[in-house]
Amino acid sequence: MKLSKNLFLTLAISSVSFMSFAQKDRVELLSYGDMNNWMVREVKESFVIGGKTQYLYEIAPKKDTLKGNVAYKNTQSPWATSSVLATVSGITKGSVTVFPEKRDNGFAARLETRIERVKVLGVININVLASGTIFLGQMIEPITDTKNPQSKLISGIPFTKKPIALQFDYKVITGGISSKVNGMGKGTVLNVKDEAETYIILQKRWEDKDGNVYAKRIGTGWQRFNKSQTTWQNKHRITINYGDISNQPYYKSYMALRTGANANYTRNSKGKLVPIIEQGWGTATDEVTHLLLQFSSNAGEPYVGNVDSRFWIDNVGLVYPN
Repeated sequence: MKLSKNLFLTLAISSVSFMSFAQKDRVELLSYGDMNNWMVREVKESFVIGGKTQYLYEIAPKKDTLKGNVAYKNTQSPWATSSVLATVSGITKGSVTVFPEKRDNGFAARLETRIERVKVLGVININVLASGTIFLGQMIEPITDTKNPQSKLISGIPFTKKPIALQFDYKVITGGISSKVNGMGKGTVLNVKDEAETYIILQKRWEDKDGNVYAKRIGTGWQRFNKSQTTWQNKHRITINYGDISNQPYYKSYMALRTGANANYTRNSKGKLVPIIEQGWGTATDEVTHLLLQFSSNAGEPYVGNVDSRFWIDNVGLVYPN
């Protein structure tokens, strides 16, 4: 069968257009972003709360099970999780909210919202809602109290590039009625629906002579998920917008500069854990020094969420123009 000249030309143009579209950007997976490498930690809880053995999972090179109630610090992998070793009033407990889950020939990360309970008659009686979270940075272990949860994290890693988007695969179960649980009893039921959350922030940081750490917000990508998606949504993208976004139609209050109680934390050059004070918005031409990235089964205020919430994450990468 012969193709007409016009049809041949149309097919040729379509092929070129498709090639141009396919080649217009590239995706670079983050280190361990394929979620296929996990290390297992074995934590023995205190006898007074049952003496159970808990298994905590870290996104890290596969090794023999790390045994013993020892604080963990990720060195080879940039990823940290909300699964932690806690020692409160001399009582040791493992909190597990992040799990590897088999997917095809590899694994994905499953983030779960749970309520952790610690009760010892006459000593401690507390219930805490814990969100499943993975992020770039470090968790400071052991956790010794529930005050100022951001101060338990070192948020972000050194980074100098300027991607145009975040890409990942996900599933999510969300939308249940939220409760705040951080104390005795079942907590307080709130008149809000739960949401999962992902954010990516690019900063330019600096430190003054007193060890205070400041930053300009250079790039922002943010999404809250308020509807369940029970099948995998592959190659989902969140655009990274550069400069001051506070007057843009897509801007939401939770995307604001992070200061005060909302500030992220880091270690300064003196080794002290300090807040990162975002002083203002940068521009697209400013240099970038750090990348913050977080996925969580709950959004917003600490200790608020719904225990049925789940967030699955896989194949996390950054998108760059060719």
